[in-house]
Amino acid sequence: MPAAPNAQSATYGLEEDDYDADEKTPLTEDIYGGSRRSIVPETKRWDVFRVLPPENDSGSEANQRCLEITVKIIKVIVIIITFGVVLTCGVIAKGTTLFMTSQLKTDKSVEYCNRNIGLDKTWRVQLPDLEKVAWVWCIFFCFMVPEAGTLFRSTRMCFFKSVRRPGFRDFLVVVMFETLHIIGLALLVFFVLPDLDAVKGVMLTNCVCIVPGIFGMLSRTNKESKRFLKTVCDIAAILGQATGFIVWPIIEYQRGNVNACWSIPLAVVLTSFGWWENYVDKKSRVKAIQYLGTIKERMKTTRYFTYLFVSLWKIMVFFACMVLFMYFRLENVGDLFSRFTDSFDQHKLFVNETAGVPIGAVTDTADFARFQDTKTILSDGNAPVYVALIQILCAYLAYIFGKFACKICIQGFSFAFPVNLTIPVTLSLLLMSCGLRAGDSCFMRDTIPSYLFFECPSGDYIKDFIAGEHVWIWVLWLFSQTWITLHIWTPHCERLAATETLFVTPMYNSLLIDQSLSMNRRQDDEPERLDSDTRVIDPDDPDSTQHYETISIHTDSSQTGGVKPSDHITRILACATMWHETRDEMMEMLKSVLRLDEDQSAMKVAQEYLKVRDKDYYEFETHIFFDDAFEMSDEDEDEQVANRFVKLLVECIDEAASHVHQIPIRLRPPVKTPTPYGGRLTWTLPGKTKMIAHLKNKMLIRHRKRWSQVMYMYYLLGYRLMELDISVERKEIMADNTYLLTLDGDIDFQPNAVKLLVDLMKKNRNLGAACGRIHPVGSGPMVWYQLFEYAIGHWLQKATEHMIGCVLCSPGCFSLFRAKGLMDDNVMKRYTLTSHQARHYVQYDQGEDRWLCTLLLQRGYRVEYSAASDAYTHCPEGFNEFYNQRRRWVPSTIANIMDLLMDYKNTIKINDNISLPYIGYQTFLMAGTILGPGTIFLMLVGAFVAAFRIDNWTSFQYNVYPIIGFMFVCFTLKSNIQLLVAQILSAGYALIMMAVIVGQTLQLYEDGPGSPTFIFLMATILFMVIAAILHPQEFKCIIPGFIYLLSIPSMYLLLILYSLINLNNVTWGTREVLAKKTKKELEEERKAAEQAKKRPDGILGYLYNTQPEDLDGSIEFSFANLFRIMCCTYPKQVNEREQLKRIADSLDALNRRMDQVEGGHHHHGRRRSFSRSSAHGGINTVKEDDSAVSESDESSSETSGEPKEKRDQLKNPLWIEDKALRKGKVEFLSPNEVQFWHDLLAKYLFPIDEDKAEKARIANDLAELRNQSVFIFFMCNALYCLIVFLLQLNKDNLHVNWPLGVKYNITLIEETGQVLINKEYLQMEPIGLVFVFFFALILVIQFFAMLFHRFGTLSHIMSSCELNTCCHNEKTDSPEEMLRKNAVEIVKNMQRLRDDRGDAESVEGENRLARRRTIQNLVNQQQRRQPIGTLDVAFRKRFQQLSNQTSEATPILGNIRRASLRADALKALEQRKNSVMQEKQKKKMETLGVGNKYNNQPKRHRISNVSGVESLQGAFAPPSTRPNGSVNDGYENSSGDEAPTRSGGATGVTWHDPEMGGRR
Repeated sequence: MPAAPNAQSATYGLEEDDYDADEKTPLTEDIYGGSRRSIVPETKRWDVFRVLPPENDSGSEANQRCLEITVKIIKVIVIIITFGVVLTCGVIAKGTTLFMTSQLKTDKSVEYCNRNIGLDKTWRVQLPDLEKVAWVWCIFFCFMVPEAGTLFRSTRMCFFKSVRRPGFRDFLVVVMFETLHIIGLALLVFFVLPDLDAVKGVMLTNCVCIVPGIFGMLSRTNKESKRFLKTVCDIAAILGQATGFIVWPIIEYQRGNVNACWSIPLAVVLTSFGWWENYVDKKSRVKAIQYLGTIKERMKTTRYFTYLFVSLWKIMVFFACMVLFMYFRLENVGDLFSRFTDSFDQHKLFVNETAGVPIGAVTDTADFARFQDTKTILSDGNAPVYVALIQILCAYLAYIFGKFACKICIQGFSFAFPVNLTIPVTLSLLLMSCGLRAGDSCFMRDTIPSYLFFECPSGDYIKDFIAGEHVWIWVLWLFSQTWITLHIWTPHCERLAATETLFVTPMYNSLLIDQSLSMNRRQDDEPERLDSDTRVIDPDDPDSTQHYETISIHTDSSQTGGVKPSDHITRILACATMWHETRDEMMEMLKSVLRLDEDQSAMKVAQEYLKVRDKDYYEFETHIFFDDAFEMSDEDEDEQVANRFVKLLVECIDEAASHVHQIPIRLRPPVKTPTPYGGRLTWTLPGKTKMIAHLKNKMLIRHRKRWSQVMYMYYLLGYRLMELDISVERKEIMADNTYLLTLDGDIDFQPNAVKLLVDLMKKNRNLGAACGRIHPVGSGPMVWYQLFEYAIGHWLQKATEHMIGCVLCSPGCFSLFRAKGLMDDNVMKRYTLTSHQARHYVQYDQGEDRWLCTLLLQRGYRVEYSAASDAYTHCPEGFNEFYNQRRRWVPSTIANIMDLLMDYKNTIKINDNISLPYIGYQTFLMAGTILGPGTIFLMLVGAFVAAFRIDNWTSFQYNVYPIIGFMFVCFTLKSNIQLLVAQILSAGYALIMMAVIVGQTLQLYEDGPGSPTFIFLMATILFMVIAAILHPQEFKCIIPGFIYLLSIPSMYLLLILYSLINLNNVTWGTREVLAKKTKKELEEERKAAEQAKKRPDGILGYLYNTQPEDLDGSIEFSFANLFRIMCCTYPKQVNEREQLKRIADSLDALNRRMDQVEGGHHHHGRRRSFSRSSAHGGINTVKEDDSAVSESDESSSETSGEPKEKRDQLKNPLWIEDKALRKGKVEFLSPNEVQFWHDLLAKYLFPIDEDKAEKARIANDLAELRNQSVFIFFMCNALYCLIVFLLQLNKDNLHVNWPLGVKYNITLIEETGQVLINKEYLQMEPIGLVFVFFFALILVIQFFAMLFHRFGTLSHIMSSCELNTCCHNEKTDSPEEMLRKNAVEIVKNMQRLRDDRGDAESVEGENRLARRRTIQNLVNQQQRRQPIGTLDVAFRKRFQQLSNQTSEATPILGNIRRASLRADALKALEQRKNSVMQEKQKKKMETLGVGNKYNNQPKRHRISNVSGVESLQGAFAPPSTRPNGSVNDGYENSSGDEAPTRSGGATGVTWHDPEMGGRR
């Protein structure tokens, strides 16, 4: 039933109440009448033959399947490699640190290898202070490197980003804690560890968590679950850490190390202050902890400014402590400075023979009294350097790979596990090494100098380690550290989280790498986005109007204050622009939208029924904006109907749904809505999301893509967001989490591609737009060329822009824009500017996507590129279409980049991501673009010389004549002639390029491999091949590189000239079709054609009389009807009889119209017509037709006897009666929305009247702009070519000798016997050499930027891939945990529309066609019930019928392999179902009055309702087994139990406030 005209439909997505009963019935039925029940027509036996929906074979789907398998394999490898790198590097970094501290022991002596100096003797070497100086400085450099990294990062952030300054108190607190930490660390490595053996030292590093443990215990709040048990564990861990202050100081004191009594406790306590920030919380009950927690929160914005000074302070404090503590270990502390260089050179060491000294015994100075012989050796001065470099490198790799593991969500296995294993593995290796060294003093002599080794324990240390008291104490320390750092096992961060989100401080502590990684890893890494209520809503409860995680626009004044949790929900508004797409192109876009609909439905159903919230959850709605969607009606020229492209869209949607869901589907007819701009068609997709097609009438609203973008931005963001009656804070949050997914009408993509773009948006809140990798689709040589061109453009150009600055263009065919960025100042408003200058037509209308990104960049937003987000779009397949497309792109690209470069100072000031070097890079590229044709011309000249053995001037002439001729053609002839000439020249140049390749090959052979041309060419090929290898999925794109090479003159010379010379042509050029013409226009064309047929050809045709017949002349001359000359012409007099006849006809027409008025037919005597108004741009309501009514119309009206219906654009336009649009409901806009559209049309989108004078002025301005641009462009290239060419001619006088590839000419003079050797250098003209280096530099920058971008892309892909079997152990997962991990996949299997009972097609082996059961499949299809057409209904049906017996018939647990685990998961799923049903039944009973003391009536059993059935088995048992009668087993259940829930409806992007009901 049509909605009332004043019904509210301006909500942000339709609410559940907007659904009628039809939307709870199967969508596979052909329903037009809107009835609750419908009869499915029986299929006749003779008509059972089928056409099956095709398998999913589009580009995105085929590649997606291959990519999923490849990514899973790669991720397994990455997990193993990351685990190995983190563990190995952590162990090496820890071991090298202990190795360096071992060399600082006082009177250090080591048993020396006796192989070279006496096998029968025992030798020991004592390290002098000079050797220790080198190791002290190595420790200092190892500490300083990460601090220098912090300083560099902080400096870059402070200079190129916006940072805040901290308060003075906050700064002092941070400095105090960092100072204590540095003092403790210096005391530990310079004083404590040198006096301990390496085994005790590595165990002691597990005891530096005392302060974090105390702060963590004091930060716990009452809201935490199991708080008492956690507090007990905290106390146990703190006590375990505290034992380190007692046990070893006592042991060391007994051994004579008095300093250990105070140094060990002080060192470990002070060192543990370094990680205070990660363990304080402002919600703590302790005031001091609360204060530190507030400082922690403020440090998120002031950290980099703080550490700009703190990093320097830490280096100075560590240096001071180093000097202080070395004062007690060196005889002369001044040796640290005076003998710095000597310590890293070779110096003498004395090796002494010992007697009676047991192996492994402790030695001191007294032992050397027993030395009998002494030998001198030289030290290895590079050994300390190598050890320090290994320590620095391994610590950095452990940090980088650990951060990488956290970013791609493999933290548990590849970060937490190896970090906790570092000390046990290091300890095991140290024990093994010390044991082997004790037995063989030459152990590792080929790796480590024999005079260097760890300080090993004395005596039988293996026995002491196992049975001694301290080993058990170490185990206590290990477990206490594990408890204190337990948070690293349960990360909450988003994929690709920023470093600031993952770690507290910017860098790491290399000397304690494992403790630094674990305690610096944030505990509060959960994203700043709140979860919503997950309660299940009763579909039959009339009061349950709250839609899960939606926001209503209807609020009262008391509810407009705080931000709601649901405001943080991601909302994706897909906005596709269409014009004249083909059927195949529409199919790809519709299938992509339907896949998103299916994906969103699965996540929605999973959280509503399985209580599982997917981290990628989003709300989704599709809007299609159809340009020029109407054409003139065949019945009435004054009325408009939908054109054939709109009808094609209506036809395609059912076929697209059938392709996606692999079953024949017929969606419900679209709801038709008349609008001020034309009309609207609204479909409800199987996943219950909305797809709205906005049909634009170019007589009512401006057409073209930019104005469609203005239309949807103002409608979706201006009207549906800013008009919400909620607080500004809530609008701010919603705008930040709302994204516009801009699409073209031929785009093909997968849901995962959109999720990857959303990940980038979530990662960086300053990101205004993100684009994916666009793959061209089509066939033919032009498509092959574009395959390589798109690949190189994305691999190198976009990747470089992403890494060193910002992407300059996010293409509108597949990009994600943040609503908040579009709504900012100088973006959306400025985007509505009408072009009044010639430059505006080029910059604004020809390259609207690039201009929109330029506006975002100039407001400070960042634009990024995700190579993992793949999309496929149809590209031009013909030469003419390709040239016309690039005719728009080339000038608009140059105009927008020049606009950005001219305003670079303000852009750099506003945008933190754009720096002066990046502006310089873009300037170089712009210079290369402008001088590109000249460079190609010079290349052709030189290639002609090499290939055809002609002189330079002749080659110059051969190349310049075609260019000048082509420019003349472009200036004088029509576009089709220009394209024909360009095509001919392109073919000729392709043939010439073959000769050029041969000539260049010969020239390269002559010049040798050292020539700059050879080096540049080989480097280019190598970079391209490496880039293709790094993009294995796109490796085939490099194959058409040969076509790209042959097309270089055409694309970089002819195309540039064609684009610039046609700069004044601002037509679209592609997808243009002829508009439907009126009868009057057709009649005029017919008369013109007849007149043309009568005209003779040739000269006679030129002389043929074309004078109008209504003119006469006083003097006439004619000759044989060949020509006729009239002088003194005047209008021919009309016959008086003819004048009287015309007057009589007019009177008759007037009498008939008067009769109609008097007879009560006055409302048919006026006809509505459309007119464009520059003032209002809307519709001039009822307007009398000034033209006389034609006799044919009047006669038809009189003969039919039925007056014409009066039409109103907003009530009963003719297009809603079009049968091709199907018989859907008709709804009407609310008055508020109608007024919005009228205002929007009047202010921004009114059709622009064609003012001939204004049009002529713009044409002249465009021609003038074209002439100026071509002149500047021509002069730049002409001067460049002339200079380089003249330098080439005079290369003997003015040149630069190339140092590589020198040729030697050896001449022997026989008379004198002299040998003359002459060097022959390659001579390069200076400017040519400069440009070779220029292009080489650009290529090197792009190559290395591509390498870094590929690493980021790999991280992005890995983070999006779920590997439960690798990252988690199924044996230890509970059924509930397995259900949570696989919830979305389970729902996707349970909601599919295709029946579980498939055809018997899976016949393998020989004669499989002969064994195919064709007849049986046809009979089964005839008997099969109609499938459910909405995804949530299909899920609920399977969900309600779920039992242990259905596990085999329903493959819903495909990710769980083991049968026992599948049974447990299925049991958990059934338990979840029972809880949902019990909650529903409870709410129903509450609605019926259960528990109400005034309602004591006896209960009535309802046989047909689930609430009256004793058990679930009875509710869903077959009819023959039900106890109380039977219920129709068909789809339409009168109880409504088969209908979707209210929360399942309208999952379009819906803004609904759970706490505010009602409509406005």
